[in-house]
Amino acid sequence: MFRSLKDSLEPKLMTLWRLQGYSKSDFYADLIAGLVVAIVALPLAMAIAIASNLPPERGLFTAIVAGFIISAHGGSRYQIGGPTAAFIVTVAMVAMEHGYEGLVLATIMAGVILMIMAFLRAGELIKFIPYPVVVGFTSGIALLIAFSQLRDFFGLEVESIPPDFIDKLMVYLAHLDEMNIYAVIVSLTSIAIILFFKKYIPKIPGPIVVVVLAALAVWIFHLPIETIESRFGSIPSMLPAPAWPDVSFEKLRQLLPDAITIATLAAIESLLSAVVADGMTGTHHKSNAELFGQGTANIASGFFGGLPATGAIARTATNIKAGARTPMAGIMHALWLFVFMLFLAPLIIKIPLAALAAILIVVAWNMSEIKHIKEIMKAPRSDRIILIVTFALTVLVDLNFAIQAGIALASILFIDSMMKATKIRVFENEEDPDSIDRKAVPQDIEVYEIQGPLFFGVAEKLINTLTLFEHPPKVFILRMRHVPLIDAAGLHALEILHERLEKQQTVLILSGVRPEVQSHIVKASLNRLIGNENIVDHINKAIIRASQITGTDQTYNEGDVQSNT
Repeated sequence: MFRSLKDSLEPKLMTLWRLQGYSKSDFYADLIAGLVVAIVALPLAMAIAIASNLPPERGLFTAIVAGFIISAHGGSRYQIGGPTAAFIVTVAMVAMEHGYEGLVLATIMAGVILMIMAFLRAGELIKFIPYPVVVGFTSGIALLIAFSQLRDFFGLEVESIPPDFIDKLMVYLAHLDEMNIYAVIVSLTSIAIILFFKKYIPKIPGPIVVVVLAALAVWIFHLPIETIESRFGSIPSMLPAPAWPDVSFEKLRQLLPDAITIATLAAIESLLSAVVADGMTGTHHKSNAELFGQGTANIASGFFGGLPATGAIARTATNIKAGARTPMAGIMHALWLFVFMLFLAPLIIKIPLAALAAILIVVAWNMSEIKHIKEIMKAPRSDRIILIVTFALTVLVDLNFAIQAGIALASILFIDSMMKATKIRVFENEEDPDSIDRKAVPQDIEVYEIQGPLFFGVAEKLINTLTLFEHPPKVFILRMRHVPLIDAAGLHALEILHERLEKQQTVLILSGVRPEVQSHIVKASLNRLIGNENIVDHINKAIIRASQITGTDQTYNEGDVQSNT
């Protein structure tokens, strides 16, 4: 048991070095990828700290310290860690209520909770958080982030912004006539530049182009808009000495709910980022090692004057596209950021806040999950309710409460669905005439069957089925005759399954799909993606269709092909 736990917590970096070593070409590839990611991370780290109502150097400290440790001790081959936009709302609230000392203590507590989760092997349990809950609070956070940037986007001279969404909206409306037209022009131009580079010159990071051009424009034309220097003064060029915060039982009790929120967010976002990286590269992360790495990183970030940290999806994707090969790329990214802070601090403070606000608004738009919201709005009614309730509670009440309420609501609605789907009938001891053992299945065709609802708890298991193949088949038949219902996570899993099979040049065929399940597949437009001809009502038809694709002859008498309900 101890050996198994030790293996599950072994950092991905050590696993790779032990199994395949580390060459000079690997080092060079990781060095270049780390530089590219550091260029992207530099403005983001400062923008996230400023949006959290904290000095910009706090974001840099986090990206350097936590980014180094997450790559060195985490469970993903390509994960890039640091401060992320998802924490902005929580960090700002904790710092406002308990001061920065309280935030540091909450961050360290969250790190301890993450390490406990790793020792308890809770990495696999994150998948049981329902998909609509994840999308709901992620899109809610995105809206809150965008709203938090409107002061700098419009150049409003407001001393303090209230934390609540409605109060914040009222303040903005009351001061909208005071907007700084120069700040608005810089903000809109910055967004246009980011979108232009993303579409036409994706190899060059748009955010770094924006901060350079915006700083030059403010300096050359003497534009009357706020910069990092005018609001915060200078920033240090070295990391601070580690410091231990004041600890008391009363503080620990007060900060525990916030620490749980930070730990939950860090766990969810880091593992989602790792899953995205796996999907892009065909690798497989170690979820418990990732949680352990996130825990140690947050503890260290607190000691070195940083913020909560987690895996950053956009920076991880950039790392992969830049040609990274091992977690050393993430370590290199942290070292490059340290070099930037060491030598470029006097120039960094010239960046206008309007440009950083524009960068975060683009980040918020990318976080908004518009595509996935549209998918869920075509899913069963229960998923739509969960999405809307979680989103509304995230925006109007509290993120911690929103997650708890979303999971509770999903559980209640799921139990209700299971009760409706369960039928009580007389048991008949008969052999299954449609057993796959009774069928002549040609080579290059794999047949798998799902028995039971395809819901959020089963979705990842379906996707991971592909790891069982030593050689990809030409056709993958998924029997769904015993699937009485499907939710948004199940529909999303089918979409990912199709995409991954398509990359392997494997055709997906759905067999025995029930009418109530097929109606949701059609609403989600998955029938167009998979192909109507590849969704059939009986295994015999599925084998015939598969035989046509593979070029092998397979026929059945018409009487053998019966409706499968």
